[in-house]
Amino acid sequence: MRAFQNILFPIDMSDSCTATAPFVEAMAKKYSAEVTMLHVLEMPSGLIPDWYGGTVPVIDTAAIWKAETEAAQSYLMDKFQGLKVQRVVMAGDAAQAIDAYAQEHGTDLIMMPTHGYGLFRTLLLGSVTAKVLHDTGCPVWTGVHVEDAPATSPEFATIMCAVDRTEDSVLTMRFACRLAHDNHAGLYLVHAVPGAEIAPEKYFDADLRMYLEQDARKTIAQLQETAGVAASLCLGMGEVSHVVRDSALGHGADLVVIGRGHATRTLGRLRSNVYSIIRDAPCPVISV
Repeated sequence: MRAFQNILFPIDMSDSCTATAPFVEAMAKKYSAEVTMLHVLEMPSGLIPDWYGGTVPVIDTAAIWKAETEAAQSYLMDKFQGLKVQRVVMAGDAAQAIDAYAQEHGTDLIMMPTHGYGLFRTLLLGSVTAKVLHDTGCPVWTGVHVEDAPATSPEFATIMCAVDRTEDSVLTMRFACRLAHDNHAGLYLVHAVPGAEIAPEKYFDADLRMYLEQDARKTIAQLQETAGVAASLCLGMGEVSHVVRDSALGHGADLVVIGRGHATRTLGRLRSNVYSIIRDAPCPVISV
């Protein structure tokens, strides 16, 4: 069975969305997947109260719907040649509609930009992307977040998989391993060792660092054995997003794979840093 059979590509026809299209196309061709381009309209009511307690129309919502539908149907017509593509237009809250569509139609992968641009917005994910990452259960691909993103190829030859020391990392490693196998890509694991813990008096800094690194290697090796994944492990000490970023840059990673938590679960150290990892990553990220 193919890893991805149904890819959902939410579109708003922005520049960030257009820049995401080559990655969607490459992924869909790699897996012979069907692509659904979903455009969600958050339609205004078009009515305001009048002097007599009733309402009067001030916006031609029918015309807006018609124009947006036509734009969505013609958007990126030069892409996805040879692939099965359907275009869907819905009304409602964008994040809720994306999540509901993914659940109802068996989506395997959502691919969307982060809309990170501008002096302050580089620090934040777009609200729709953040909500989708928080709520949806399927893997989510996000593009490079920074405004002046480095040139990246839709193909990926090296995958960096971020892991923590919880059992959840077993599934993340297996996902990354399968993705690497399907794409004949190299696979590395990366783990951030906490650097701000209080040292017992009997340890010097160097001794503490060595102890923490050895302990991390031992635990992750056990998780690798459970997962059945053989890959080199990169360790760094400090903030999770910085360690992942530096490791991705150092190994020339084309894709980062991370696990993410949900509001109903206890968030581990890695999962509580999902947004910052995506924000700082020098390449696209798939969160599972």
